[in-house]
Amino acid sequence: MEEDKKMAHHENEKKQHPGRQQLRFRWLAGAYAIVRMDPEATVPDWATKGVFSSITRTADELSIVCPADNLPANLGSQSRWCCFKLEGPFPFSQTGVLLACIEPLSHNGIPIFAISTYDTDYVLVEEEFTGVAQQALGAAGHALISGD
Repeated sequence: MEEDKKMAHHENEKKQHPGRQQLRFRWLAGAYAIVRMDPEATVPDWATKGVFSSITRTADELSIVCPADNLPANLGSQSRWCCFKLEGPFPFSQTGVLLACIEPLSHNGIPIFAISTYDTDYVLVEEEFTGVAQQALGAAGHALISGD
């Protein structure tokens, strides 16, 4: 009987979200900052510390994502962000991974900042949207997992 309920729930999930990938994601502890610097700036040491950071240089800017606690006192970030890590790795041939994650966020008016790495994707949402983001991802069939 219990197995029948689980099977029916699983089938209902498929009907609610046909063709959508069901992802697993992890919430990285702590607040993150997103900083824009001059494109010629030297990458500061504080930008490379922590369990997750991202440094991207283009002709127009140097973008840094790092733990908010790493920022020096004279440098601020407009917002504090929470970081969700999608559980990869995902092969390059697998399409729609990031879309499956950000679509329910977009439909709920949640602004995001996305970063892709070789193995996976990270999606940052402003702290004020963290609760509604988790609800939107759960309603879309994605699973928040705990642990490191």
